[in-house]
Amino acid sequence: MFQDSKIYVAGHNGLAGSAIWRELLRLGHSNLIGRRSAELDLADAAAVDRFFDSERPEYVFLAAAKVGGIKANNDYPGDFLFRNLAIQNNVIDASRRFGVRKLLFLGSSCIYPKLAPQPLKEEYLLTGPLEPTNEWYAVAKIAGIKLCQAYRRQHGCDFISVMPTNLFGPGDNYDPLASHVVPGLIRRFHEARISQAPSVTCWGTGRPLRELMHSDDLGRASVFLMSNYSGEEIINAGSGQEFPIRELAETVSRVIGYRGEILWDPTKPDGTPRKRMDSSRLRALGWAPQVPFEEGIAGAYLDFLARA
Repeated sequence: MFQDSKIYVAGHNGLAGSAIWRELLRLGHSNLIGRRSAELDLADAAAVDRFFDSERPEYVFLAAAKVGGIKANNDYPGDFLFRNLAIQNNVIDASRRFGVRKLLFLGSSCIYPKLAPQPLKEEYLLTGPLEPTNEWYAVAKIAGIKLCQAYRRQHGCDFISVMPTNLFGPGDNYDPLASHVVPGLIRRFHEARISQAPSVTCWGTGRPLRELMHSDDLGRASVFLMSNYSGEEIINAGSGQEFPIRELAETVSRVIGYRGEILWDPTKPDGTPRKRMDSSRLRALGWAPQVPFEEGIAGAYLDFLARA
């Protein structure tokens, strides 16, 4: 990408999209395009076509998606499947038809089989059943990957797909019914500290392992790959740092300053037992994460306080 390239970041206000936007600005890119969902509904094919016809972006980062944690995925499976399929189809197809030079599609680590060998390698895609608690979102993401690959084969489109690990950082969703593990824990421990609650009860056993990466590291990885990778195969983006959810809860509690007891409810689902990405392909290209974990949690908490 040249400094004056016209770049559209779909989902530029979200966790991943805002990190990509910050990284582009840091590198001196100023010809950036972003639209809030109230301004452009990416599930509306006609509206997406009008936008692409008017703006004619040269590069597209597709970071827009309907996202949520275990409960949201379980309660609204139709919404997660249909809306994400619509967003992806509209943006990817419009990018093809309106001559976008390159597109980067952000997938998710949940695309891999629930019981796939660890760490998760790119070639494990579609080798086994998905985790039931987020399969609707995963199926949509897999469809987006395959559409990028199909358009590359049929039309010669330089469309690539990147699979980030679990993310946290500025711009996260702290809604108690729709958040992922880190923002959900930040909200719960903050509220417990404010109310001086004697204990906080977390879902599951606390034993599952989660790899976590700060969103700014994904922003750097995404911009790096847009400039340095043009393959059909998906590529993982992970930190290599893996924590039991119990340890993660203890870290969040410590950063926030909550002094009460942490309890666990084993009647609630744990989700996938382990999800660690093999990011050796990305690292071989010259990228490495930079944000220390606990420093990232502290920054995420400041972001939560600014939004509260």
